[in-house]
Amino acid sequence: MSLPRVKSRQSANPTDQVTLTTNEKILRECHSLYIDPEKGLIKIAEHFGLKLLAPRKKIVVLLIGNHSAGKSSFINWYIEEHVQRTGVAIETQGFVIVTSGKKRESLMGNATLHLYPHFRPLQEIQGVVDFLSTEISTSKQKKFSLVTFVDTPGLVDGDMQYPFDVNEAILWLGKMADLIFTFFDPIGQALCKRTLNLVEKLNNAHTDKMRFYLSKADDAGDESDRQRVMMQIVQELCKRPGLNRTGFDMPTIYIPKENARCVNQIEMVCKDIERMINQTIQNTLNALESDCDTVLELVDKKLKDDSTNRSSNFRSSSISLVIGVLAVLLPIAIIWNHSMKTFSWNMEQLYQDFSFLWIPLISVIVILLLKWFTKLKPTLSRKERRYFSDVQNHIETVLKPRKQQLYRLYLEQSVGDHDL
Repeated sequence: MSLPRVKSRQSANPTDQVTLTTNEKILRECHSLYIDPEKGLIKIAEHFGLKLLAPRKKIVVLLIGNHSAGKSSFINWYIEEHVQRTGVAIETQGFVIVTSGKKRESLMGNATLHLYPHFRPLQEIQGVVDFLSTEISTSKQKKFSLVTFVDTPGLVDGDMQYPFDVNEAILWLGKMADLIFTFFDPIGQALCKRTLNLVEKLNNAHTDKMRFYLSKADDAGDESDRQRVMMQIVQELCKRPGLNRTGFDMPTIYIPKENARCVNQIEMVCKDIERMINQTIQNTLNALESDCDTVLELVDKKLKDDSTNRSSNFRSSSISLVIGVLAVLLPIAIIWNHSMKTFSWNMEQLYQDFSFLWIPLISVIVILLLKWFTKLKPTLSRKERRYFSDVQNHIETVLKPRKQQLYRLYLEQSVGDHDL
């Protein structure tokens, strides 16, 4: 087993840190503490057969809804850049990942899977990769630097044929998303069966992730019309067992524009994203501490078991040595004692005494039994013990204190340094 020496070093690039927000720094550093090739928690945990997952540096927001429900328009509004096509036609025919980066770029399916390895299971759904792409934007608006949007194909009923199993793909994406936004278009096909079936299945499995919005609310007429449309959608949703719940909340949203007179709750969407970012940061820091404790416990046990085995082996070896010496000296002593009692040394008489043949035979049997039953327990080599000692020291003096520093850095944004 190759065990490199654990060395403490800075994991983050100082030049990159200058332009990052505090939350970005925290999530990125937590990610690096897991994936570091020498001293990362994932690498350390592998020695114990423990599989840890590195936390993501951004949250994933999945957007679903019927075609022309405003999903792409919302993304363009949020990042304040036109990266997604919009219109009345079914513009988004595949899955489009919209994320922030250093330069504006578009990536196709295979490049997307290299950029996001956690999306690779989508390859198992035939045809999806050919309709998967990524749009990288340099926007720094709102909380976009900490968000990855996944825009999905518009859902319709009837003769519409998708080049892949759109239901299976969306259900899989729902598992790995942190938030699932469902947009209901008041003037479109908001209540199409495909949309309702998918929403019900997603809600059954991920109730805490689901958010429902009445999009394009400014096109729904006056306030009474909006309320009528909303009630109709809510009633249809509540008819389904998987969606029937008390206090069904559906804020009315639309892309802000001049002369719009209806209530716009689009900021609630932004707040949902911000809350999830804060929750993710706290969960990531808590998971870092928990994983440190788990790995440290395994390392401590490894070193203690090694010390116990070494002590046991020493006792066994000592007992074996004493018995082995006795097994050799005992026949010698018997022969010596017998010879001293003999008046004359007669070799022929000595060999005729069969009792002397059993004495060395018994000694050999005793030695063989000792060797068979006194098996030494496995112990660590010096290199292995030094490695695990270094790991123990690294977790106690570097990782756990750094987690406390990052938590303090995160809380300072809210309460200030003087309150901590």
